[in-house]
Amino acid sequence: MKSISMDEKQETNSFLTAWVKEVAQLCKPDQIYWCNGSEKEREELTQRAIEIGDLEELNPSKLPGCYLHRSVLNDVARTEELTFISTSQKEEAGPTNHWMSPQEAYLKLGSIFDGSMKGRTMYVIPFIMGPIHSPFSKVGVQITDSLYVVLNMRIMTRMGRVALNRLGNSKDFTRCLHGKADLDIKRRFICHFPEDNTIWSVGSGYGGNALLGKKCLALRIGSFLGKRENWLAEHMLIMGVENPQGEITYVAAAFPSQCGKTNLAMMVPPFSQKGYKIWTVGDDIAWLNIGPDGRLWAINPEAGFFGVLPGTSSKSNPNALKTIQKNTIFTNVLKKIDGTVWWEGLDGEPPLEGIDWRGQPWTPASGEKGAHPNSRFTAPATQCPSISPEWESPRGVPISAIIFGGRRAKLAPLVFQSLSWQHGVFLGASMASETTAAATGKVGVVRHDPMAMLPFCGYNMGDYFSHWLSMGKKMKNPPKIFHVNWFKTDDHGKFLWPGYGDNLRVVRWIVDRCQGIGKATRTPIGDIPTSDAIDITDLSLSQKTLQTLFEIDPQTWLEEIKELKQFFEKFENHFPEDLMDELKNLEGRLKDSSKFKV
Repeated sequence: MKSISMDEKQETNSFLTAWVKEVAQLCKPDQIYWCNGSEKEREELTQRAIEIGDLEELNPSKLPGCYLHRSVLNDVARTEELTFISTSQKEEAGPTNHWMSPQEAYLKLGSIFDGSMKGRTMYVIPFIMGPIHSPFSKVGVQITDSLYVVLNMRIMTRMGRVALNRLGNSKDFTRCLHGKADLDIKRRFICHFPEDNTIWSVGSGYGGNALLGKKCLALRIGSFLGKRENWLAEHMLIMGVENPQGEITYVAAAFPSQCGKTNLAMMVPPFSQKGYKIWTVGDDIAWLNIGPDGRLWAINPEAGFFGVLPGTSSKSNPNALKTIQKNTIFTNVLKKIDGTVWWEGLDGEPPLEGIDWRGQPWTPASGEKGAHPNSRFTAPATQCPSISPEWESPRGVPISAIIFGGRRAKLAPLVFQSLSWQHGVFLGASMASETTAAATGKVGVVRHDPMAMLPFCGYNMGDYFSHWLSMGKKMKNPPKIFHVNWFKTDDHGKFLWPGYGDNLRVVRWIVDRCQGIGKATRTPIGDIPTSDAIDITDLSLSQKTLQTLFEIDPQTWLEEIKELKQFFEKFENHFPEDLMDELKNLEGRLKDSSKFKV
């Protein structure tokens, strides 16, 4: 087979060249291409992707450097049921992960990979997760037969020569093998081998299954490495909150899907909050390390955004719209006849006609969505108007607060603070959201998603909770922990809180609490703001609405505890006793709630 080398750098690392040779012998490509990350290479590979139909160029005057990709119809989202943690012992994967033994996984996936790249080019992508010079960054090498993956990885990571320079002669890199094979869902598997620092993904071209630096390395393998090396890999945004005096406080926040994480990370303050700025460090993933000062410091391991488009508008996320006006890959959106794109929830009226995400003619009368509900954009982080000047700082940014959240119509108040680090870990472990009719056809079904990591924790989640507890004991100055709920409703199902940019009002109270100046009242579940602690200037919120936003019903919470006990019991002897104590303490406080404000 022919090997197209970017230079001789790779030849100096015998571990890498041996692995690439081994994969080539398995997959049998016609040629091997080593990616160098140059602009010239991007232009050449983009043109090749257009020629083979992987990409369509969009209107170059209105969306310069932007392209459209359409997935095959059965390959439009992460396939959690086909995603496995392959550890030597099933117990190590835990009850919330699908498990397959390493022997079975290598054999099963190996038989699909065998000869799967005949007639194709095998691309070798060296990449860095994290700032180039950060001691917390990790090197990976992804092998793939997908140009779509190559061009997305270029946006989402620091790829090419820079990664090989970082790797040097080391064998310490994550081995990421991806192949489209025949895109058959019956032959689609995403397997993680934490003990081997290896990921194999076959049969999918969708980003979440195929961009192996993202959820696969940054979270599933990353969380395993974090436990071993004493750091945290988390499904969290990182943002800085700058006050009118120019002081910046950094917070990290974890939310399940459909809870507005990217919107919060890129939030634009409303006019009444003049003088405040939000700085985006990251919108999806945080790697958290304990600094020499005893605080928790965070880096964003990604170099770009892979965001959901439906619902993105000038109201929900104006900075995201500005970010994607150039150099963006759009996946599974509607293409308008002027060569621009559209999705449900975008500003203005729907177009009169276009080509939908399936590649079919579309009009508003078609009865089908023009864009897939999970349609995506991939864009460089540098294009975000609110990108933080510190987003590539090698040491990261110091985290003063960690925010957990969920979608609860009645249970949780707008915001409350944990009583301690241990209680805060309990809040994270207790995270849950209620389903909406749009998502499932059923309303109010509680889905547990601890720390928003349920699909992404690369080992037994009971041990993951213990790791969180142990990290708290190692910190001299741990962040304060909060819980928010933007989604409380009235009896008619209408949201009580305006959300979007107005969420800054709540974040301001969180920052005040970190600085020791925010006023609060103790309740059985934690500390809530006093009636005058949150700035509601220009909000038409009645006193009754405010009261409902912070209402705590002990009986409803006691019912929640019953459900939590059942969930925690899944982890058996891996569940930390300290968190079970927190559950019992909460139950006791609720039963004696006459001592508290409720």
